[in-house]
This record gives sequence, C-alpha cells and structure tokens, in this order.
Amino acid sequence: MRSVSLPLLQKLMPFALLLCLGCAAAAQAAPHRMVVSSGDCRDAELSGQSKAFYDALRARPDQRLLGAAEFGARLFPASSRSFEDLQRQLDAAQDQFYEGRNARASQLLDDALRDIGRLPPGESRWKLYVRAQLLHGLNHRGLGKTKDSDAAFLKVLRLQPKYQLDPDQFAPSLRQAFEKLRRDQARAPKVKLSVKSTLPSSDVYLEGLSVGQTPVLLELPAGAYELSVVKGDAVSFPRQVQVQGADTPLLVDLAYEGSVTAAPFPCLSIVDGSEERTLSHAVRLGGTLGVEEVIVVRLERPSSGPKWFAATVLNVEGGQKLREGGFKTQGLDAPSEALSALVDFVTTGRSPSNLVVMNNANGRAPWDAGGGRGASASGTGSDLTAPNRLSEETEVSTTAGPPRTGLRVASYVALGAGVAALGGAGVVRLMAQKDLDGLEARRAANDGRLVSTDAEAVALRGALVKKSGLMTGLLVGGGAAVVTGAVLFLVSSPAKAPPVTLGVVADGTGAAAAVSGSF
Repeated sequence: MRSVSLPLLQKLMPFALLLCLGCAAAAQAAPHRMVVSSGDCRDAELSGQSKAFYDALRARPDQRLLGAAEFGARLFPASSRSFEDLQRQLDAAQDQFYEGRNARASQLLDDALRDIGRLPPGESRWKLYVRAQLLHGLNHRGLGKTKDSDAAFLKVLRLQPKYQLDPDQFAPSLRQAFEKLRRDQARAPKVKLSVKSTLPSSDVYLEGLSVGQTPVLLELPAGAYELSVVKGDAVSFPRQVQVQGADTPLLVDLAYEGSVTAAPFPCLSIVDGSEERTLSHAVRLGGTLGVEEVIVVRLERPSSGPKWFAATVLNVEGGQKLREGGFKTQGLDAPSEALSALVDFVTTGRSPSNLVVMNNANGRAPWDAGGGRGASASGTGSDLTAPNRLSEETEVSTTAGPPRTGLRVASYVALGAGVAALGGAGVVRLMAQKDLDGLEARRAANDGRLVSTDAEAVALRGALVKKSGLMTGLLVGGGAAVVTGAVLFLVSSPAKAPPVTLGVVADGTGAAAAVSGSF
C-alpha cells in the first residue's frame, strides 16, 4: 500500500478545512420546500393563483423547491402512452416474436410493461398486463429461457389461477406446461394478505386487477405485487407490496392519500373543512417527499368581506406552523406585487410591503374574523398550531434573520476543522506505521538493540519522532475544536424544541396513527 507523504498531507489540510467551511455554508442554505394548494382542487382560480405563487417563488435565487412535475412523478407516476398506444406496441412485439427477432420482442415487452404499470387500475389495464406477460412467456421459450418463461406465466396464474390459454395461439406442448404450472402453484404454500382502508368498502387492485373491497383477506403466492386502493375519486399512492411470511397486514390511509392530487397543480382536497386535518396531511406529505418545509396556499372566501389568497408555512420535522400571511385578491389573476410581497414573507418572515397581512391584534388572521375557518376544531385531526407562533413572528418581523445564526455557523466550522484534524492524525498514524515496522526490523537485525552507528535506524527513529509530534498536535487541536464546536452548537440551539404531535384516524374497519416531533 502506498503511503502519503507529510508534505502532501500538509497541503491537503487547507482543502479539508475549506470543505468543512463549504459544508457549514450548505447547512445554512435555504430549506428544501414544496408548495401545495388546499381546497377544491378543481377550482381554476385556486390552481391558477397557486401556480403563479409557485412560479414567483421558484424565480427567487437560491431556492430549493420541489418541482410540480417531480411531485406528480414521485407520487403518481403516469404512463406516457395511452391504452391504444400500448396495445399497438404489444402487436409490434408479437410480430417481432413471430419473425424470430426475440431480443427486440423482449425489449418492446419490457418497455410496455413499465408503462402498463402506470395506467389507472381496472380491467383494461389487467388485460394488457396479461397479454404482455403471456407474450413474455412465449418469447422466453423461444430463447430457451424456461425459468423466465415460467415466471412470466406464473404472474398471470397467481392472480387468476383459472386462466386458460387460447388454443389458437398456444401450441399443445405450451398449454401442457401451463397446466403443470397451475397444478404446482395450487399445491404451493400461500401467504395471507389482509388489506384495510380508513375509507370503508374501498376497491383493492393488484397489478390493476380488482380483487375485492376493504376489508379483504387474500391468500396469494409469496412475491411482490403492485397495489392500489380506490374509492370514488380517492386513489391511493401506488405501492409495491412484499407478500411474505405467514401474514402480511396492510392498512391504507386512503382519507389522506386520496386527498392528494398532482394535476393541474399539487393539491390537498378539503372535504370536511377541517384546517387541522389539512395541515396534518400537508406535514405527512412533506415527510413522504423528503422536504423540510411545506407551504400550503389557499383561497379564503369569508361569508362577508374580501377574498384572500393565503399561505401557511409548516415545519415538517416538528409539525409546527411557522408563519401565515395573505393578501386581498379578486378575479382569476393575483396581483404580481402582492405575490412578490407574499413570497418575501414566506421565505424570510418579513415583508417590505403592507400588501401582506399576517394576524391582527386578537391573534386571528383577517379572514378568520368572522369565526370561520379557525373558529373551532371540530375535526379529528391533530392540532399542528400549538404553540402558535404567529404573534411572535409578527413582532420580530423587522429584525435580522434567525437568532444566534453566527454562533451556529461558528459551531459548524469548529466541528468541521476538528473532524479534519482528527482525520489527519489518523493519516499520520498510518504513515508512521511503515517507519515503525522498519525500525523493528533494524532492531531485530542488531540482536534487539538500536545501534547508533546504524544510519538507517537513526533516520527511521527521527522520522517517527517528527510524526509523533505532528500526530499529538493534530489530536490535541482536533479534540479542542470538536469540544468548542459542540459547546457553540448547544449555545446556539433554539430554546424551544418542536412540539410532539399525534394524528389518529379510525373507522369501523381499522385505524392509523402518526407521531412526529423531537423526543
């Protein structure tokens, strides 16, 4: 193994410190955010103004914002082709198979199956899926891949054990092999999959095939299945379920997942008017997508007075409402100046314009003055607004940024420098090992003694002394820097910890709970 020379190590130390400084700066970058609207997701005015707000926020420099397209792709990956397009691709794959171009047929089938899995569940999708798997079975047989062929046939039989091959398309020998697979699978052990939903009597689909309504208990061969749960317009996030062991229970919170839509703009549908439930769903959505803050935008239409476009900023880790503001609006388009002022408020907690209104003297937002949205919490969702920091945020909105930011940056720098120094000490120790091994070899050659006339032994001992001094300095300096950084970090930490929140949903067939916060 090649060793690293001391001069090279000394040259690398400044770069390590610069890297740590860069990490500290990155830690202070803008939080990763997403924007989601709430209300009637089919409302063109809500979608249009939400999109305008999102565009204004995205146009700001140094914003880490989850894109609307990425939102849809991650939660509801959609097929880029229609049923008819995929049917034509399967026809093309079948022609390639009959012409002996098995590799091309396999490529077309794999490509089609990826998009078939993104189609809405139902009979049409299942028929495409079955045809693609049966063609795969035929094509693999043509390539001499019997195991792959059997696996493709079994993906049909595991959900439709009574499926019959068309004798006009499949040779007798292939139908015999198919029947043997059917008998073998019937004798194989099964795993119980029980599916419940927070919305009772929801339709359950596996690979697009309807298999019953919740609560449903299925006995299936072990393996991976694509599962969706649907009730009316509520559709769950598609998921891969590993059915294994003696029993696989699954509870789908369709009340939450079904409230999320991706088009025409990321949206949470409000059906019961519960603000607490909506904000709870927004926090869960932020956790699912891995962002730090969720900005919930909405149109407030009080029974009397003007209409408002409002935004609430939520911290995902603590489930805490950070700030809330809005401006008066009318018509389909939001005023650009007001949008810009609201973006300022959302990103900094301050706004240079009086167009954005936070809360009034009694702690309520102006759209709540009539006792509407925030007057009572009759829903069953968790209260994400306690402690409510809106009054506190407004009072300090003219001050500089977050308190103790300088100490926090200094703590990151000190911790980074300390870690780099300790790492350098480890490198020096590895370099010294070679000299130590050489010195032991010289000692052994001189009957266990170090002879002053042995020039090589003297040189090795001198090098070891220098490396020992350097390693000691790095250890002492690195330890001191780590301790200093830890102390500065504790001193700069906020006095209040985020609250612990609990969300519970239940019905006659099942229950689900979510806990978030710091423990």
